[in-house]
Amino acid sequence: MQKQQFIPFCRVELTQAEITAVTECLRSGWLTMGNQVQKFEQQFAEYVGVKYAISVNSCTAALDLALLAHNIGKGDEVLVPSFTFVATANVVIHAGAKPVFVDIDKNTLNIDLEDIVKKITKKTKAIIVVHYAGLPVELTKIKKIAKEHNLIIIEDAAHAVGSKYKGKYVGAHGNTTCFSFYATKTMTTGEGGMLTTNNKKIADFVARNRLHGISRDAWKRYRKDGSWKYDVLYAGFKYNMTDVQASLGIHQLSRLEKFIEQRTKIVGLYKKGFSKNKHIQMLSTPNTVRHSYHLCPILVTGVKRDELIKKLTEMEIGTSVHFIPIHQFSYYKKFYPVKKNDLQVTDSVFKHILSLPLFPTLKQEEINRVINAVNALTLDSK
Repeated sequence: MQKQQFIPFCRVELTQAEITAVTECLRSGWLTMGNQVQKFEQQFAEYVGVKYAISVNSCTAALDLALLAHNIGKGDEVLVPSFTFVATANVVIHAGAKPVFVDIDKNTLNIDLEDIVKKITKKTKAIIVVHYAGLPVELTKIKKIAKEHNLIIIEDAAHAVGSKYKGKYVGAHGNTTCFSFYATKTMTTGEGGMLTTNNKKIADFVARNRLHGISRDAWKRYRKDGSWKYDVLYAGFKYNMTDVQASLGIHQLSRLEKFIEQRTKIVGLYKKGFSKNKHIQMLSTPNTVRHSYHLCPILVTGVKRDELIKKLTEMEIGTSVHFIPIHQFSYYKKFYPVKKNDLQVTDSVFKHILSLPLFPTLKQEEINRVINAVNALTLDSK
């Protein structure tokens, strides 16, 4: 009997158009930040519906610059969910501030509003909200809390490019928002990120600090009509995106709506396939949002999560776990410990969650294999 082909957790969606665009960029002789970056930023800003979009080399860089742009530093506390990638908390520490972990809502796995209020102190300066798996948080309610306590909102939208809240794209709700274009994301530039804002002061700060704090980027200095002279306005970073990445991003952005349409269809098939399985819980999606479905997480009972992952791997089906809670890592246990049972939902969810394969080119037969395998392994469990 022929061995079944492995179904990966993620597969990058590239076509000849992207390959040609990157090749043309390489042949142009201009590889660093230039006109392709400018074009990508303009198109992304127009897509989201925001005044400014500043490209960087990662969502982590965008978050880092967002904190600095809002003058968050020593003595400040920043509320963050523990149920996210570690970068969300790392950047708070790098800024000199203290991350304070907040629990999540059991139905959406987004940050818990009641716990936000409980964790606010006189030192709290900002809230980093994470749109988990591409599901937008309740921005209206969070804005109300932030206004009452004079807090800054920074959106970690690493999962949420293309997501909408109350008809507007994530990134266009008046906050500083950070996106990821990592290889596994809904659209990709290989490595890369974007920060969106309607605040010119924030935009100018980020644009300068992504490239050493200098007054003129390479595109302005090395063109025929450029000048070698520049000034250094800040002690900045090397966080810029390149034209090679941007040329890829331009074509990915043009296909983003199709990507989301295909992902939504696949998740719908998963929901139908697990509808009669009481051991599988899928997350609820409020009617106020459009979910971009970067991930398709499920909560599993009746069988140990790690054992299920092992068996699925043996059946040539790839999965992942999003996420190991940050407060459970050794570094954070040592320097930023949380009280026992302080993050009960986060700890409980982690024991039961796994992410299923989800990418636009996932075939019907592959989807059926995943559904049948998960159902067989959970419905047969004792």
